[in-house]
Amino acid sequence: MRILFLGDVVGVSGCSKLMKSLLNEIKLNKIDFVIVNGENAAVQGVGLTKEICQDFFNCGVNVITTGNHVWDQKEIMEFIEKENRLLRPKNLYEPAPGRGFQIYTTSKNLKIGVLNLMGNIYMKKCDDVFESASKFINEYKLKQDYDILVVDFHGEITSEKNAIGHFFDGKATLVIGTHTHIPTNDARILKDGTAYQTDAGMCGDYDSVIGMNKENSLNKFMKKNSLKHFPATGEATLCGVIVDCDIETGLASRIKSYVFGSQLNNS
Repeated sequence: MRILFLGDVVGVSGCSKLMKSLLNEIKLNKIDFVIVNGENAAVQGVGLTKEICQDFFNCGVNVITTGNHVWDQKEIMEFIEKENRLLRPKNLYEPAPGRGFQIYTTSKNLKIGVLNLMGNIYMKKCDDVFESASKFINEYKLKQDYDILVVDFHGEITSEKNAIGHFFDGKATLVIGTHTHIPTNDARILKDGTAYQTDAGMCGDYDSVIGMNKENSLNKFMKKNSLKHFPATGEATLCGVIVDCDIETGLASRIKSYVFGSQLNNS
């Protein structure tokens, strides 16, 4: 079982690259299940829309996760109630539209759980993520309720992401960080068998400031005349991880950072 997880899709550039490339990348890399964080996919670079979600599903995405920008396009609040392939952070204050966890059954009758969580440090107010994670672990068990569990942890700081990775070690197949839009070079399998990377990076134009127009962002930092942040529009690079899953144990046998595009070529 091979899962592709892609980090935050940013603006038109990220959407275009994803929709143009994903089906072929699924075939080339023999991917069985695709999860994408879509919370920055709208043309404004924040939130997402029903149309974007449907475009993602049509090009091979199985599940869309989100984060602190989930409600920035208000139309999504109605759509998320009807579409169980679109998740919001489970530890958002209740009641909130939609759901933060869902179990999906594949064509091979495997059950894949996807859990969306959001960090507490430097993020929008939400319930304590470790309390929410503890409740989840007490209620659901790997290889009892699902064959595979993927956790998208949408957080700002690396220490909180590291901690949640160790918290789920042995209880999830993959814990992957999102939100900072910069891929980290620490893909590994933790001691008890959970695949982990601190941040998946983004699917967007890296000739930018975390996906936003770099000239405008520089002006903001230097307190010059600037506009509201808007996405960069150059050629995008797709970033995330590919994880091979051991169906017998539900844990990971291999994790590999995934980069498709020329902007992060280190050779």
